[in-house]
Amino acid sequence: MSARIDTLVTVFGGSGFLGRHVIRELARRDYRIRVGIRRPELAGHLQPLGRVGQIHPVQANVRYPASVQAAARGASVVVNLVGILAQSGAQTFEAVQDKGAETVAQAAADIGARMVHVSAIGADANSTSAYARTKAAGEAAVLAATPSATIFRPSVVFGPEDQFTNRFAGLARLSPMLPLIGGGLTKLQPVYAGDVATAIADAVDGKARPGATYELGGPEVMTLREIIEDILKITQRDRMLVPLPFGLAKLKAAFLQFAPGDFKLTPDQVELLRTDNVVSDAAKAAGLTLEGLGITPDSLEAVTPSYLWRYRKTGQFAHNDA
Repeated sequence: MSARIDTLVTVFGGSGFLGRHVIRELARRDYRIRVGIRRPELAGHLQPLGRVGQIHPVQANVRYPASVQAAARGASVVVNLVGILAQSGAQTFEAVQDKGAETVAQAAADIGARMVHVSAIGADANSTSAYARTKAAGEAAVLAATPSATIFRPSVVFGPEDQFTNRFAGLARLSPMLPLIGGGLTKLQPVYAGDVATAIADAVDGKARPGATYELGGPEVMTLREIIEDILKITQRDRMLVPLPFGLAKLKAAFLQFAPGDFKLTPDQVELLRTDNVVSDAAKAAGLTLEGLGITPDSLEAVTPSYLWRYRKTGQFAHNDA
């Protein structure tokens, strides 16, 4: 039996979109997994990802240090996946992505555990986006508490439960036209959640460089327009694409931030799209990428048809010419 069966890994934020991929990969590698989440009673979907008793959800909120310390106790490795795309009530960018990251890193430091922290490409202390500024602040806080931490900065992450490809596919089902914020010219490097999870599990294994910051992107750099066009092709929807200048988009977002579901758009999300979200040349040169870890990333075109078919008019029974 694998020696990893005796190794406890605590994952904060493990019940979310990326989290379930990380939990599945760690379970496959025989780790014992404690999942620190705000609502453990809603984490039943994680149990089938491992053996009986292998995955143990516990209550933890990064805004409450005592709960974080309790969840980290006894762990050899601590993984922080906690992040939010929009602020709500007490769940602010600063509380979750800055102070919350610091709380998790301090808990790891207190017990001498290794730390793996997930941030985002675009993390920048000088960004006009509060999301990006707090991601950068979180990275700094993590390295201050645990200098040997490994940090991963993924580009926009896609997969079956994402809020990216599913969002555009959902909008295309409801609206005859889709807005292209900033003309759809922003460059992104979509990365598959399964590949990010593999990188995180490799870091838990000790295969990543301590104290290093990796940038994770897929095999292709694409504009937002190209991504939306691909989604429309896969879902077999013919929709008008309407360029929307950043200024007008931000004005609309002031109202749409209160909209439900796929129509929700915040001013901060508009700000994020002003900057390209791709792996830097410096990261490539240093080998701090998926490829540097020996991982061959999957493309958007290869993965998305496996789950976006449900947005076609006749679902899985639609004829696919792709």
